[in-house]
Order: sequence, then C-alpha cells, then structure tokens
Amino acid sequence: MDLGFGPEPPWFEAVLSVLAVWRLARLVARERGPFDLVSRLHVAAAGTPLADGLACVHCLGVWLAVPPAALLAPGWVGGLLLWLALAGGASAMELAVGERS
Repeated sequence: MDLGFGPEPPWFEAVLSVLAVWRLARLVARERGPFDLVSRLHVAAAGTPLADGLACVHCLGVWLAVPPAALLAPGWVGGLLLWLALAGGASAMELAVGERS
C-alpha cells in the first residue's frame, strides 16, 4: 500500500498502523474526545456488555487492529498474523506509556 510518503521501508506501514491503533484505542478508552463525542459513546453504552470493552485499551486494540491488518496483509494467514501483531504492539505501547499520561 502506497501512503504517498515516498519510498518507505517495508516495516513503515506496520509501525504506523501500531501507533494509529494505539492512539485510537487510547482515545476511546481514556479520553473525552472532541466535542465530548467519546464521553457520549460511553454514556450510551453504559449498562451494556459493550461498556467494559470501551473502557479497555487492550480490548479496543484487538478490534481496531482488524481494518489495517485486512488492508495491509497479502492473504488471510498474513492478515491474521498482522492483526495479532498490531494488537500486541498497541498493547505494548499502552503498557509503556499508559500510566504516565
């Protein structure tokens, strides 16, 4: 996939995807979001099984990693491996910097 940044190394898209998955998961789980949109989502989900998943960065990372893995991987085996790698990378990012902010 050509992102338009010029000739990037082969791992560039995966690293960029890990950062994007982590940032989105952290936004939904820990922040209010622009115009309190994320807060409204949490209020709407309160009392449902979805509420616990929306409060967990690691859980959200698993689901948010699906689209980039499906777009970047060449086949279903590669997609499965990339999905787990992106979710694991997002979890590692949260463990590394999550408590500091």
